[in-house]
Amino acid sequence: MTVNGDRVPSSDRTVLRDMERAFANFINTRKWTNDTYQTHEKINCSLFINISEMPSIGNFQASVQVAAARPIYNSNYESVLLNFADRDWDFEYVESLPLEYNDNTYISNLTSMLAFYAYVILGMDYDSFSPMGGNPYFQKALIVVTNAQQAGRAGWQALGSNRNRYSLIEALNNPQMAEMRKGMYTYHRLAMDNFEKTPDQSRDQVLEVLRSVQKAWRINPNSILVISFFDTKSNELVNIFSEGNIQVRREAYDILSAVDPKRDIYRKIISN
Repeated sequence: MTVNGDRVPSSDRTVLRDMERAFANFINTRKWTNDTYQTHEKINCSLFINISEMPSIGNFQASVQVAAARPIYNSNYESVLLNFADRDWDFEYVESLPLEYNDNTYISNLTSMLAFYAYVILGMDYDSFSPMGGNPYFQKALIVVTNAQQAGRAGWQALGSNRNRYSLIEALNNPQMAEMRKGMYTYHRLAMDNFEKTPDQSRDQVLEVLRSVQKAWRINPNSILVISFFDTKSNELVNIFSEGNIQVRREAYDILSAVDPKRDIYRKIISN
């Protein structure tokens, strides 16, 4: 958890250190799931909160970069599950006051946003270990969004941005995106976890995932789930397909350059 307050007057920055500790404690000490995790099984995640403005004492406007990763079996490598930019954080925070949250009701914008990402991160992690395994957590994140509608705050609404919290959880619960979500299990558990042993088979499996992403893109080219996938995976995909069967690499390149044409890095796949 990092809170960056470079734009906040230096006289007001003591509250940011307290904020950082309080947010981390809220995420790390609250019980978000009934499953038991060993220490080494805990999800590696981070929130980088960039405070852009403090309109008045106790009121903050910020953008947040949310990231989470999971270890790949038999390696020291971690594969990024989520890399999401949320530009609609506005919240109230008073130093030393406890952060209150309840799954069944909206209490504050701050704790609802933190809870939302806790459930999304859990859902992403569970999806990577079993097909659609994240469903219970995405449902809980959807409840957070539904409860927050009453507040009328930015990021929770259906209208406006297609890159906000509402759009993200709507896509994750959309049946049209189910095949893409199932692909996250294929990608991580079947392909990446076995890549060292069977690299060619793993590349074939990742290519199959790209085909499902392309299908989702054809249904909704502006889906935040598709956009977020490439924000998260583009560099890793280049590394995966930088070697191996040239036909597999060419098909991967053709899909990537069609679905995510703004990135030049995919040329590396066929330049070797």
